[in-house]
Amino acid sequence: MAYGFDNIGKVPELQKRILFTLLMLFVYRIGIHIPTPGIDSAIMVEWFEQQKGTLLGMFDMFAGGGLRSLSIFALGIMPYISASIIVQLLGMVHPTFEQLQKEGSAGRHKLTQYTRYGTVVLCLVQSYFMAFGVEQMSGPAGEPVVLFPGWGFRLTAMITMTTGTCFLMWLGEQITERGIGNGISLIIFAGIVANMPVAIYNSVRLTRTGELSIFALLILVVFMLAVLAGIVFMETAQRRVPIQYPKQIRGRRVYGGQSTHLPLKINVSGVIPPIFASSIIVFPATIAQFFPDVSFMKMISDAMNPGGVLYNIIYVVAIVFFTYFYTAVVFNPVDVAENLKKHGGYVPGIRPGKATSDYLDKVLSRLTFVGAIYLCAVCVLPMLLISKANVPFYFGGTSILIVIGVSLDTMSQIESHLISRQYDGLMKTGRIKSRR
Repeated sequence: MAYGFDNIGKVPELQKRILFTLLMLFVYRIGIHIPTPGIDSAIMVEWFEQQKGTLLGMFDMFAGGGLRSLSIFALGIMPYISASIIVQLLGMVHPTFEQLQKEGSAGRHKLTQYTRYGTVVLCLVQSYFMAFGVEQMSGPAGEPVVLFPGWGFRLTAMITMTTGTCFLMWLGEQITERGIGNGISLIIFAGIVANMPVAIYNSVRLTRTGELSIFALLILVVFMLAVLAGIVFMETAQRRVPIQYPKQIRGRRVYGGQSTHLPLKINVSGVIPPIFASSIIVFPATIAQFFPDVSFMKMISDAMNPGGVLYNIIYVVAIVFFTYFYTAVVFNPVDVAENLKKHGGYVPGIRPGKATSDYLDKVLSRLTFVGAIYLCAVCVLPMLLISKANVPFYFGGTSILIVIGVSLDTMSQIESHLISRQYDGLMKTGRIKSRR
């Protein structure tokens, strides 16, 4: 896929978009290292090191490492994702939101406003509980994490972390509009990639100290390569539905009559279901992590540790639900069947109209089932192995899936820019036909 990247230099606009994206991601990484006022970051990091293997590790992965030092981006982009899930679900059950979804750009603008308002509310709630929980924490020698606990610190932390998430939300929208697209996904991607060198170093350190055998490390590398190959195969796999257009005679000329296909990806929803599922699980469980002295909260925290039975059951159910949900959002068989009928296209052996939409819905349902099983296997099975092998959490299937999925989407965006300007781009064939 790297073939033809030299053509990027021939597209000044694409160069600007890539440079702008990198600059915004650099700003994000700088903010990760700015702590919330009133926090002793060194003690916070020491306390966080004792929480390896818990759900806080997963939350910190999505936060790009901002949680361990309680930075201004400690909440990450997850509240925005949770708010968008709520708004999309309301679009399926509430008439007002359903009507807004059908009003085009004006309706989408209104839904975006509701999503932003919901993000602020979720940030305020989550940051309050997080600040209150941090006040109860102390270092190995009993030194407090919060220098001056009380409402002053809580309000400061709430305003700081809420503003940080809102800034990340704006940053993601700017990358989507002025960069190379997928702004929110790229922010999560940058956070995971930035922490992977630390995870590799920790694995080597564990091998040197004897906590992780060389044989186990080799097995882990082979397993990761196998998972990587499987993810790339599944993310690019398609089910091609044949489409036929009849010949049309206009005067002395004959038009149409060509055969084509409708490509349906096995995993239509991409990396969205694991991200959505994680955001739903992380929100209440992370709050419980900061209250170990409360029996009810401790019970929730212990039950929701990655690798646990309850956590995996909820995670699998959430992934399956969001796989079907997001597929229904991005692909409507009725609209596709109507568009085919308007342009004279049909599936061979299937009547146009409702019969075509039913056929597409049947095919898509089967593909979605396979895609849901694939996502569950990739996200859960490596996590079970990691919990038994004492390996850093960043090597989990969820992180690898997000990294590969976002990389493929980004490459596709770059390729689209190249092709739209009549360059070969990532294509291995010659120049675009009809061009000399």
